Amino acid sequence: MAADGFVIRESPETKEIRVELDGQPFTSFRTDARVPYLHPLRSASGAVLTRHWPMEDGFEGEEKDHPHHRSFWMSHGNVNGHDFWAWQFGKDPKIELKKVGPVTPNGFTVELAWTAGGLTHLTETRSYTFREIDAKTTMIDFSSKLIAADGDAVFGDTKEGFFATRVDRTLRQKGPTAKGSILDSEGRKDGDAWGKRSEWVAFSGPDEKGEPAVIAVLDHPSNLRHPTWWHARDYGLLAANPFGIHDFEGKKDKTIGQHVLKKGDALVFRYGVILHHGELHSAKLAERWSEFAR
Repeated sequence: MAADGFVIRESPETKEIRVELDGQPFTSFRTDARVPYLHPLRSASGAVLTRHWPMEDGFEGEEKDHPHHRSFWMSHGNVNGHDFWAWQFGKDPKIELKKVGPVTPNGFTVELAWTAGGLTHLTETRSYTFREIDAKTTMIDFSSKLIAADGDAVFGDTKEGFFATRVDRTLRQKGPTAKGSILDSEGRKDGDAWGKRSEWVAFSGPDEKGEPAVIAVLDHPSNLRHPTWWHARDYGLLAANPFGIHDFEGKKDKTIGQHVLKKGDALVFRYGVILHHGELHSAKLAERWSEFAR
């Protein structure tokens, strides 16, 4: 299906959903790991803005750490004591694809189940919507409805989560080819943005072609505990996390950030991802966030 330059192609055999923009690959929804993810994310120039490894190998300067950091995903390090974040192949826990659909001209919805220990801790309805803001800017509008399934679902207080992306080598601040920087909506830069609350956080710098690029994540005002805390790291991880308060703020109470979702109750999250071919100022992130918030 197609709209505004985007084409969505479903492959039932591989359980992969491919997204094209103006006839070129843009991203794919993949289920070949314990947690589903989109890979890669590209700017309007076609440059890949997210990490290649472990999905692809042989890219100079790419570190082989954190194999669970896969381009663009959502998971959490403590749901009823189960680690859906730093998962391992062949072991619990797993976020399983149950159903694809509907597929619309500019996006798709999937039904997922967060399973571990023989139980379904959460069921999830997750939607991705793609749109071109202008010739140099694309946006992914992400929504997730989580329902506590076989009992209460306790989201534990840990920095290991929640809505995340891992950027490519040159957009980082640390590494042999790192030339990037971090900025949040409050004007904090680089390491000062870690563990702080803000409306959005952006990585910017040269892309793999040496051209300026920005990748930013926006937190919607309707989300739990907005504005959220950010797990923004110099090695390229960017994660919005409303549950990691004791880690981010150095609190002694390790349960201060936990959230209990009662059986049958729902929790809805919405995030935006901006991919911009250009400098930070031309990305107009404050304006983009205001439009997203409305």
